[in-house]
Amino acid sequence: MSNTILVTGAAGFIGAALVQRLLSKGERVIGVDNLNTYYDPSLKKARLAEINLHLNQHLWKFHSFSIEDANALDNLFRIEKPSIVVNLAAQAGVRYSIENPNTYIQSNLVGFGHILEGCRQHKVQHLVYASSSSVYGGNRNLPFTENQQVNHPVSLYAATKKANELMAHTYSHLYQVPATGLRFFTVYGPWGRPDMAPMIFANAILNGKPIEVFNYGKMKRDFTFIDDIIEAIIRCCYKPATPNFAFDPFNPDPATAAAPHRLFNIGNSQPIELMYFIKVLENALGKKAIKNLQPIQPGDVIATSADTSALSNWVGYNPSTSINIGIGKFAEWYLDFYNF
Repeated sequence: MSNTILVTGAAGFIGAALVQRLLSKGERVIGVDNLNTYYDPSLKKARLAEINLHLNQHLWKFHSFSIEDANALDNLFRIEKPSIVVNLAAQAGVRYSIENPNTYIQSNLVGFGHILEGCRQHKVQHLVYASSSSVYGGNRNLPFTENQQVNHPVSLYAATKKANELMAHTYSHLYQVPATGLRFFTVYGPWGRPDMAPMIFANAILNGKPIEVFNYGKMKRDFTFIDDIIEAIIRCCYKPATPNFAFDPFNPDPATAAAPHRLFNIGNSQPIELMYFIKVLENALGKKAIKNLQPIQPGDVIATSADTSALSNWVGYNPSTSINIGIGKFAEWYLDFYNF
């Protein structure tokens, strides 16, 4: 018997890929997305069209509204009765949060509060929600582990994701809502977000325009391929968070709790230098980049690297797609989708 799984942000990069994978497993999926204009909605609609090409009609429903709409969300919980919720709806992007803080407060805090209330009121079996590697902020102690404190965010986006983790923990503690927070590390691949480096760079390179290389290229990112992210999310969906019965309140572990709440990194554990990433992308696209070296931007961090041993111990999975294979698949999709 299939589960009913609610996926918010269902027209987004990760959300649409997750929906397709869940439908292929025979799950009943309810999608929610407001199709906002943070980036071109036509890409979001194209992702939904791709889902519709492969769906089993009676297993898929899509609703267009914002999770800030408490009444619409409550009605959906009441009518559809999801057993698992995957919250991927959020205002994304570090730099945009500096210019438009209120959109992050509304979506990432108010909207997430409505998700938590829906899970509490309607007895959801498991909430899986997107956090971010950005919560590690100014931490330079690599690789990042979930046991480290994350009290020094360097962007409002990061602060809202840290807040999500605290909010979810509170609901797990007070109302026994099993909740798992997933800290994604620089996700890339086909159907990616246009505001992220792979899409920005590919567009500029193919159109003969310069790319902005921040911190003069002296940055590292733990680029994680979309298929690896989806596999990890699905495995976590089917293993609800449980209390850590060895939790020591005199020496509290930030990664677990006496409540049914867990946190996991999802990263490739192979940080890539930005200049090498650009070289791999150039090779895959068959064209050289024009580089415009710039200082580091507000809110940026120098390097990210994920320790995924906790994820491996929990669900038996480690992301492992190499940058060459992942960028090759991304470039193939990009050239086809944008008709280059």
